[in-house]
Amino acid sequence: MRRSAAVTAAIGQAAPRASRARDSRQDAGATPSVRPLDRAFFARNPRRVARELLGKVLVRDSGQLRLAGRVVEVEAYLGENDPASHSAAGNTARTAVLFGPPGYAYVYFIYGNHYCLNVSCEPEGKAGGVLFRALEPLAGIDDMARARKVALQGPRDLVRLTSGPGRLAEAFGITRKRDNGDDLTSPSSGLWIGDDGFRPGTIQVTLRIGISKAADRLLRYILAGNVFVSGRKTPARD
Repeated sequence: MRRSAAVTAAIGQAAPRASRARDSRQDAGATPSVRPLDRAFFARNPRRVARELLGKVLVRDSGQLRLAGRVVEVEAYLGENDPASHSAAGNTARTAVLFGPPGYAYVYFIYGNHYCLNVSCEPEGKAGGVLFRALEPLAGIDDMARARKVALQGPRDLVRLTSGPGRLAEAFGITRKRDNGDDLTSPSSGLWIGDDGFRPGTIQVTLRIGISKAADRLLRYILAGNVFVSGRKTPARD
């Protein structure tokens, strides 16, 4: 997908050196072969899934439109015994996806103005999930900018595309009506998660942010030094 000169320059300045050194991309907008993650990947404790999702790729395929972003920040939610998790309210019409098979999209609307994307974890019948908090844009950057109504004139504008759960959802056109219940292990769903061979370096773990319940748990995972990480970037521990 062709990019403007401004976008190309912004990517080069915004991408952290460590990420560029480890990434197999020939240029910042290219997406090499991406292999979908299988269901077994998600049928595990959300802590482990969250950590191993870092560096994976979220893909949106819709006709000729292809968007891709590398996962750089996530939070784990541990099911019915986690007061901060929606599944703490039990298996309801709203939370049914979290209690269903692993690897499916759970999308909710928050603060009356944006959507958040999660993926179900644990074997079917046991709730658990991971919230996607930030991506590093890889492909379809101009389309993301149009969706976000952001004029790309420099690195700071690029970060505004997918740094934060609401931003990334808007950039990828994610809504509850469109995507809730999508199979994120299947490219045929139009929204899926894959592996392009990228291996992350240092992973840092912090407290979850933007919550009031169970706020003392170290369940937020970030790629150290990545400028697309949202919120605070100081780790609680490595």
